[in-house]
Amino acid sequence: MAQEGPIPPSEPKVPLYQASTQCRNWRYSVNQLARIRAALNEAAVAVIRSTFEADEQGSSHDVSFLNADEEVLLVKLYITKITQLCGLFRFPEEVEATAITYLKRFYLKNTVMDWHPKNVMLTALFLATKTTNNPISLESYTTHIPNTAPNDVLDLEFLVAQSLGFEFAVWHAHRALWGIWLDMQANSSMYDKALSYIRASRLTDAELIYTPSQIALAAFSLTLPDIAEQWISSKSPNESTDLRRCIEEIVVLIETQGQPPKIESVREVDRRLKICKNPEKVVGSKAYLAKKREEERIAEEKRNRKAAEMQVEESDPFGTELAEKRRGLVDYDDDDDDDD
Repeated sequence: MAQEGPIPPSEPKVPLYQASTQCRNWRYSVNQLARIRAALNEAAVAVIRSTFEADEQGSSHDVSFLNADEEVLLVKLYITKITQLCGLFRFPEEVEATAITYLKRFYLKNTVMDWHPKNVMLTALFLATKTTNNPISLESYTTHIPNTAPNDVLDLEFLVAQSLGFEFAVWHAHRALWGIWLDMQANSSMYDKALSYIRASRLTDAELIYTPSQIALAAFSLTLPDIAEQWISSKSPNESTDLRRCIEEIVVLIETQGQPPKIESVREVDRRLKICKNPEKVVGSKAYLAKKREEERIAEEKRNRKAAEMQVEESDPFGTELAEKRRGLVDYDDDDDDDD
């Protein structure tokens, strides 16, 4: 009987969350988020200013462009609108949380000066109903939202999906909260209170910086600090110091930023956005029409090139390369003559 060799040591299993696209592609530090948003804002301002100047020299001098913080403030307002719409349609928690995540991620790739959050929010929520398996017909969705047509949602659907990298799965803190609550065996009223802190965290950058379980523990720390401390000591004794530090940071984030923005502040930002919005995105504007003409010119050139290539191929069904090689094939008629 052959002797079996030593069994190689198995590789350590990677936790599911760490193997997810969310952990790999949508986790940042505070400084990284600030740099990404500042870079997007600066690039958008440069493009829009150039567009203004191309239309009329000196027209951008008096324009008050939004800064990165003001963009975040406007997006925050439309996060609250998602919550309102979910209440109207009675969507489950999963849909609301997913739509909010989609909206935040979208504006890590785009700016509000290019795409207004109102339209993106509607598309993100509709997309979330599909990706979480809670579908609603487009007609039912749009007829219950004032001044909304089906095209307002569909026109941006591919752009939103593309900006998300077609990565639709989201790991949520409210699910982690449910698991921790079952383990703690706390009463349901305490769970509801902790869930309210989870919902408040959605108004912050917490999910872009911390793991769902860390956010859930922070919510319990705000609700049942003693029990949460005991749970941390028993479950993660070797990592308790780092975990407590993360929880403290999340608690501060929720307490300082987990409130809806003041309407007056957002109204002023939105008023300025109407002036500094990218004119190439405003249907009917000179810049919009010029861009459309350029896109049509490029598309026409592409079609002409394609047509020319097809004509060349049709002139020789074997193709040029194959035709050249065909000249070197053996002539079997000559072989027959030699045999005679």
